[in-house]
Amino acid sequence: MRVRLLKLLLLFSIFVSSLFGSEDVQLQKMVGRMLLVGFANETVNEKSKIVEQIQKYDLGGVILFDRFYDDRTKTKNISSPEQLQKLTASLKSFSKKPLIISVDQEGGKVARLSPKYGFEATPSASRVAQLDAYMATHVYNALARTLVHNGINCDFAPVVDLGVNPDNKVISGLGRSYGSSSKEVTMYAKIMMTSLKNNNIISVLKHFPGHGSSLGDSHEGFVDISNTWSKEELEPYKELIGSGDAAMIMSAHVFNSNLDAAYPATLSYNVNTKLLREELGFDGVLVSDDLQMGALANRYTLEEIVTLSINSGVDMLLFGNQLASQDIDELVAVIVSGVKKGSISFERIKESNKRIEKLMQRYKL
Repeated sequence: MRVRLLKLLLLFSIFVSSLFGSEDVQLQKMVGRMLLVGFANETVNEKSKIVEQIQKYDLGGVILFDRFYDDRTKTKNISSPEQLQKLTASLKSFSKKPLIISVDQEGGKVARLSPKYGFEATPSASRVAQLDAYMATHVYNALARTLVHNGINCDFAPVVDLGVNPDNKVISGLGRSYGSSSKEVTMYAKIMMTSLKNNNIISVLKHFPGHGSSLGDSHEGFVDISNTWSKEELEPYKELIGSGDAAMIMSAHVFNSNLDAAYPATLSYNVNTKLLREELGFDGVLVSDDLQMGALANRYTLEEIVTLSINSGVDMLLFGNQLASQDIDELVAVIVSGVKKGSISFERIKESNKRIEKLMQRYKL
């Protein structure tokens, strides 16, 4: 009788542990769908670390770079059209679920698919703004064809920051803004978005709630726009959300005490939920700017960054692995631990997964 009871207890404990184990796996995969990560390979196979991570966690997406940030002579993911086509095809073949494959392809100086690697050139936003609508459409139709031909289904563009500060080195200084007029910026951004959408490529408006008036670079450190930002910088978002064109928006790491006295935008519930969701009515996917940028990494721990980001309303967490190297197993474990102990809302995890799934269905990924 005692032996039978021990056997029953043993079987019950195995059942309980397997039950919780399956719940852990499910939660890990839900967290994985919220991650968009960079990796260091020109080619991948079934033994590649990124492939293992995609399959283990059902990663939501990857971001590709041409060169390493700290060594511009060294190729990271992109060296030619033929190589890129093989890479993107392999990534898709190894993923069990739809996979976002993204790049920063704005045009001009911000272009991972560069003419020096054999890709068709795209002019900068400031150059496009000198064209009429017909020619701008021609430019962005060509860009969309290049992206789709090379297996890219998400472009972190257009920039809708208003070029209101000519001394801004990271926006105006790089020709990334269409101009200082919200009407002009909205018009050209919509042209780009339409060309991308017609090819089932996700466009991403950036950088919410506006980076154009800043003086500093959030890649390097803390950026305060409290005294330079104006509500006019929200106008492109209002228009493009209202028209139904905005499916994905990227947050900025800028700090504005008028919007949130404690946190920069990416970590701010006031900015991402109260302003973007409730006031402006955005119901699409909010993706963070790279969470390894100095504006956050120099001031917050990994646990604080992911906890505040998710609870603020961010749906996808971007870790480009350019400015630092983030272990994905550790990242998933930190978020799962936060959910289990209640510091990260499980409702937010479910909400983000629904938005991501809806986005992928909309763009037929």
